[in-house]
Amino acid sequence: MTSFDTADVYAQGAAEQLLGEALADVRRSSVEIATKVYLPTGTGPNDRGLSRKHIVESCHASLRRLGTDYVDLYQAHRFDSRVRLEETLVAFDDLVRQGKVLYLGVSEWTALRLAGELGLRSRIVSNQPQYNMLWRVIEPDVLPLCRKEGIGQLAFQPLAQGVLTGKYRPRRTPPPGSRAAAGGRAPKFIGRVLGTELVERVQGLRPIADAAGLSMAQLAIAWTLQQPGVSAAITGASRPEQVTENAEAAGRHLDAEVLQRIDDLLGGLIDRDPSKTARMMAVEPSWQSTPPPPQPG
Repeated sequence: MTSFDTADVYAQGAAEQLLGEALADVRRSSVEIATKVYLPTGTGPNDRGLSRKHIVESCHASLRRLGTDYVDLYQAHRFDSRVRLEETLVAFDDLVRQGKVLYLGVSEWTALRLAGELGLRSRIVSNQPQYNMLWRVIEPDVLPLCRKEGIGQLAFQPLAQGVLTGKYRPRRTPPPGSRAAAGGRAPKFIGRVLGTELVERVQGLRPIADAAGLSMAQLAIAWTLQQPGVSAAITGASRPEQVTENAEAAGRHLDAEVLQRIDDLLGGLIDRDPSKTARMMAVEPSWQSTPPPPQPG
């Protein structure tokens, strides 16, 4: 693995610092580092957004924490409707010209907003959307535009917060150490995809994965990587063996029959509503966990 994705807002900068420390003795040209700017990193009005001031100051802070002179990919973490798009892109372009950024990307932008940047001086080369077997809202509009313009997709949450690994069972307490059992903000996000019907349907992916000689996690990642226009799938791991398992999904081809079985199984649970692009919390009610909480069993 040579590509690492982070952001200034992750653990309020600690994630960048930890990544920089981990890569301190690694030859810089042998890795690709991506980070992001937009979400709040403080309480002040200049600690967020895509103004020229925040972009420049946040980039410099990220470079210090990462311990590097440049980042390979600098991404707008979300779209900022309060700032003129030209101001944002010219600020990004200046960082490229200064050699502090090699390539520019965005995350969770709609097709309309992506189209708006095409006539300006900066060139967006990547988009980072949420994309997996269940959440396919970028397919109607974003993917066709990006494929036409040569913008690659760096898909995040290919495992749908871990639900597509099959670790969560209907009406059972989440396993210890899992995201759903954690504290903080984690349960809020994974609660979007812990509805009983959804979890039951996901368990039906197990025989499909077994027949393909893959774990359920590998099946989900392989599915994402195989979709037209997807350049990479961003995965996380809490144990070293998960890194190995996830990496082994790369290059695994799913034939048309397997893809059709997945679609037939998930059926009406699949969400392709383009209006939900950049609205990751806008899931269907049937996806969400509901009280009472799962019982041991």
